[in-house]
Amino acid sequence: MAALSGVRWLTRVAVAARYPAAWRSLSTSATAQAASQSQVQDVTVEGAFPVTMLPGDGVGPELMHAVKEVFKAAAVPVEFQEHHLSEVQNMASEEKLEQVLSSMKENKVAIIGKIHTPMEYKGELASYDMRLRRKLDLFANVVHVKSLPGYVTRHNNLDLVIIREQTEGEYSSLEHESARGVIECLKIVTRTKSQRIAKFAFDYATKNGRNKVTAVHKANIMKLGDGLFLQCCEDVAELYPKIKFETMIIDNCCMQLVQNPYQFDVLVMPNLYGNIIDNLAAGLVGGAGVVPGESYSAEYAVFEMGARHPFAQAVGRNIANPTAMLLSASNMLRHLNLEYHANMIADAVKKVIKVGKVRTSDMGGYATCQDFTEAVIDALSYS
Repeated sequence: MAALSGVRWLTRVAVAARYPAAWRSLSTSATAQAASQSQVQDVTVEGAFPVTMLPGDGVGPELMHAVKEVFKAAAVPVEFQEHHLSEVQNMASEEKLEQVLSSMKENKVAIIGKIHTPMEYKGELASYDMRLRRKLDLFANVVHVKSLPGYVTRHNNLDLVIIREQTEGEYSSLEHESARGVIECLKIVTRTKSQRIAKFAFDYATKNGRNKVTAVHKANIMKLGDGLFLQCCEDVAELYPKIKFETMIIDNCCMQLVQNPYQFDVLVMPNLYGNIIDNLAAGLVGGAGVVPGESYSAEYAVFEMGARHPFAQAVGRNIANPTAMLLSASNMLRHLNLEYHANMIADAVKKVIKVGKVRTSDMGGYATCQDFTEAVIDALSYS
């Protein structure tokens, strides 16, 4: 525990330097600490970083509880402002959506669970999840698919990044019945947004020391729509001569990912393809429970699971794997320049997995979500 105490002391010094008022709040009395041990509550530290929390549906609330427990144990200077938005729990309305948007716009950073979209058509084609992303212009979804040391899968030592444009394409919510029994679903591709996501991908590759960007498309069939996307990627690639550029048709990409995923580095693609590839690639390293994700606009950053699944059948059973959400929370801390805490939490999660004594059922173990969370908290002292 000495190491963890040292980190906590360093945190207090760092926060005091940046936010003088935070020192007084972080130095809470022993009585107040004892009173809060019975349950995890929202952090209310003056001068801490405000973050919007949206638990979502399915096991989302359980995963967020794990995040709050770990953050509390690690003395992370973050204040969660929790909101609830759900179409399946009758907690969705224009008023609630505006409250969430207002919080996100003010805080600039959010951590969210999966907001489940019912398949039934109730007069509105765009789900609340899609509307939230569009209103914040969260155009870039980034999923870093990386093998976890100590957890053996079919392919090991994988390290690739999937970048998905998520404000247009097939998910434009433009559908109508042109004649009885004939539905037209419009796919929207624009030069502006295609160029923007291509530039984002090449900037990401440059910033993170990546060597290659692969544009994934179906321009051989959708010659105008995907053709425009591909042309934009090719135009942007010319501006980055040090980054190798390749193109690949989506169906071939799926096969190549299963056969030889090591050939890929950064992949950039339109909305629907990205949704599919995110899930396929997550399966290569262990599934939805272990892959973090994030979405960006010019102003906002939202941290979430890389493969978005509510896992509704696990609700209340305490079997969900909090790995992806904890790693996503660690990435959020890194985004906030809280490197001490980001590394501490990520290292603790990876240590628990590498040791292999505490694993949830999706990883071949018998541990509960709470067991895993407690193991991560115990590992904090050695990180």
